Amino acid sequence: MNKIVLIGRLSQDPEMRTTASGITTCNFNLAVNRNYTNQDGEREADFFRIVTWRGLAENVAKYCAKGKQVAVEGRLQNRTYEAEDGTVRHITEIMADNVEFLGSNPQSNKSIEETGNEVFGEENIIIDNGTPASNNLLD
Repeated sequence: MNKIVLIGRLSQDPEMRTTASGITTCNFNLAVNRNYTNQDGEREADFFRIVTWRGLAENVAKYCAKGKQVAVEGRLQNRTYEAEDGTVRHITEIMADNVEFLGSNPQSNKSIEETGNEVFGEENIIIDNGTPASNNLLD
């Protein structure tokens, strides 16, 4: 089984692009705090590269920004590529299936009809990549 769940904050704004075949993808780095502090009493973090596709990618690019707290559910994937200098590079990424926005949402006081957003409670928006993009309420 290859499944991972992370909660953290975006360490930079998401980067959206479209592949040559016309598929939208969006990447972002997620900073996840460790459960303990170091010798100096500071909490350290691990940084993970997150990859989203299609409707999920569009929604992450639209609703996320640096500092936003999210929960990510997905799977680990390793790949290699050749860099411009000819060296082979290895990278591990998390291919996100679901992204849940945590914390306060500035539009949470508006209705679904006004914003086009599906709001859960008053704070969380859930984006589920399993829903076809054309039927996703957040598109």
